[in-house]
Amino acid sequence: MAKVSVKQWFNSGSPWVWLSAAAVSISLIMVFGLLILIAMRGLGFFWPADVHEFSYQQSKTEVVTLVGEIQGSETVTAERVRDSGSIVPEGATEINRLLIKMGNRDISGLDFRWIDEHSINKQATPEKMVVLERREWGNFYGTLQSVKINGEIVNSDDNWSVLNQRLELTNNIFEQIRDIQVGDIGAINYKIEDLRLAKRRLEIDNVTDPATFKKIASQRAELDSEYQLLQKSLEDLYRDIEKDSAVFTSANGQPIEIKLSKIVRAYKPNTMGIGTKSIHYLKKLWEFVSDEPREANTEGGIFPAIFGTVMLVIIMSILVTPLGVIAAVYLREYAKQGPMTRLIRIAVNNLAGVPSIVYGVFGLGFFVYFLGGNLDQLFFPEALPAPTFGTPGILWSSLTLALLTLPVVIVATEEGLARIPRSIREGSMALGATKAETLWRIVLPMASPALMTGMILAVARAAGEVAPLMLVGVVKLAPSLPLDLNSPFIHLDRKFMHLGFHIYDVGFQSPNVEAARPLVYATALLLVVVIVALNLAAIYIRNNLREKYKALD
Repeated sequence: MAKVSVKQWFNSGSPWVWLSAAAVSISLIMVFGLLILIAMRGLGFFWPADVHEFSYQQSKTEVVTLVGEIQGSETVTAERVRDSGSIVPEGATEINRLLIKMGNRDISGLDFRWIDEHSINKQATPEKMVVLERREWGNFYGTLQSVKINGEIVNSDDNWSVLNQRLELTNNIFEQIRDIQVGDIGAINYKIEDLRLAKRRLEIDNVTDPATFKKIASQRAELDSEYQLLQKSLEDLYRDIEKDSAVFTSANGQPIEIKLSKIVRAYKPNTMGIGTKSIHYLKKLWEFVSDEPREANTEGGIFPAIFGTVMLVIIMSILVTPLGVIAAVYLREYAKQGPMTRLIRIAVNNLAGVPSIVYGVFGLGFFVYFLGGNLDQLFFPEALPAPTFGTPGILWSSLTLALLTLPVVIVATEEGLARIPRSIREGSMALGATKAETLWRIVLPMASPALMTGMILAVARAAGEVAPLMLVGVVKLAPSLPLDLNSPFIHLDRKFMHLGFHIYDVGFQSPNVEAARPLVYATALLLVVVIVALNLAAIYIRNNLREKYKALD
């Protein structure tokens, strides 16, 4: 066998094939490694960790008791610890310390604290330790002392069972309150606002018919009556929900009375087995994806952000598809190929490189202020000066992202149209079909896999964009979803929440960075999952279309 020289081996291109394969492999390893890191940091947050009780030597003469979860550890230099005023052992150069999530923010003012391992005199995990997830002030760690019903202490040998029973009842009442506030009262307020706008429109149109105004007044009176009944029900429920409370002992021995209406759930992690912890973990995961946020977005769930992200991408896809296809069809099938067409293609390609924030500024100026303001003047004068469409909302966000992803769809569709043999077009027209019929019935269906490829790329980019959305519709907390049971059901003028902006807000705008950090990882992982799910749906459709036109693909 003839020996192959190094020069011949390089000229054959084999090294570059191996280098390319190695680069792709390294990239995949880095991507999957990053996803695994995000999953471990994010999903681990929902596991009920044991609660430790530390006897801690804060100074030479002072010993304090700390209660909390171990969140992390690190090794620092002895000089750094000495500068902070802590005790440093003789001859030590490095100090190991633990990050303790203490909770009880309303008592100590701190959620987290670093303690030096060498200063711990005693560490235990008492079985009686209770964790309370609260609607405000974060977690509470302590021991149950007594339960009060209607202000009276319950005499029971099993206060823990009594607490859970009353807490379940209280949470049921809380759900009833939320249903009335968000559902029934929200619907009534929506109808009252419609009546107000209808009356204002009649005044603008100079309608003076007393019967019309009387009818509106009668409807308003009926709604007011319904509102008063609901308000009375709310007052009764609030009275019931505030009756029960429980007394706990904090780490410093101080008794703290907490209303059960302020507690989401209570559990004893130090007595829970793997099975019980797994059930608790799944409940927390479900709450994360199905509930609303609380505590400045650092607690609760992120369902409104998931809903807003998916709805934004769907509306964007509906808007960008016809625009991109029409532009691609014109450039490929109708436009005379010359300097002007080449200039348009150059412009389209350059648009793909424009920073996304520029699209946001354009969307704010053109869509929101110009187009939305004029729509308000023409169709919603009764609502002015309060804007209807002349304010950021999900419609303008979708249009802005449609413009941002339009070049991707145009280029992909053009490439698909170019792959259709000319003989197909000529054969169709030879059989009597017009050019438009040929495009609609033959060419576009065959090019649909390429169109779906453009949609996949557009969805992948649009779902992760944040900068332009901050100007044209996304908010930290949206009180109402863009989709509800109030006519016209889809409210394109409303602001919305978005997973990408939620990550930015929790990670960089949160007053409690340590508490928010695990949620940043969890939300980032969920955003990746949502994008992958949307892309998989588009890929499934594309593969079906490709299989249908396999002979010409």
